[in-house]
Amino acid sequence: MLFHIAAAAVLTNIAFLEIYTIYNLPEITDTQFLSDENPLHRVFVYGTLKRGEPNHSLIQDAANGYAKFLGLGKTSTPYPLIIATQYNIPFLLKKPGFGHHVFGEIYDVDTKMLKKLDELEEHPTFYERSQEDVHWATEGKAKSTDNFDEVSTLIKVWIYFLPKFRASLLESPMYSSYSNEGSHGLKYCEKYVRDPSYNHRNDVQ
Repeated sequence: MLFHIAAAAVLTNIAFLEIYTIYNLPEITDTQFLSDENPLHRVFVYGTLKRGEPNHSLIQDAANGYAKFLGLGKTSTPYPLIIATQYNIPFLLKKPGFGHHVFGEIYDVDTKMLKKLDELEEHPTFYERSQEDVHWATEGKAKSTDNFDEVSTLIKVWIYFLPKFRASLLESPMYSSYSNEGSHGLKYCEKYVRDPSYNHRNDVQ
């Protein structure tokens, strides 16, 4: 009997999450009020968390929480997207108006998943997560035209930025879209194979 009640509760929660996504309910914007009772938070990912990239398994793993792919996104403001440190980590520098409009993917995630993303990005001590406007479109619409802006809608999402960085990083090559398999040849080194004594912060801040 208890199993049937638990199963019904899980199905009810999933149904609510789907309804939330369809009707685009408002986002909780103040992190101090984030709790497991607040269902979804919209996140823009531009680097190793995208599909086909080295850290996407974190989003795919249901043990980390709920995540649903909503479509493609492009920042409404240009930012510098660079690859830096000896481990070839992609960084989005908090320097609005500099660089390119950056393409990425948009997900709805629950609070549990958001906390996992915060841990990966070392928010708020290294990266900082802030809400910004991005252009969003479903993947089908985006592929139907060369003009993303024509089919997109402006929405607010969480984005992870590097807020403090060396000025010399602005002399690095900048990208509008990241791929670990890109022509840059700079393959990302995952955390589990890095030198534990190495501090990546020293290379960028």
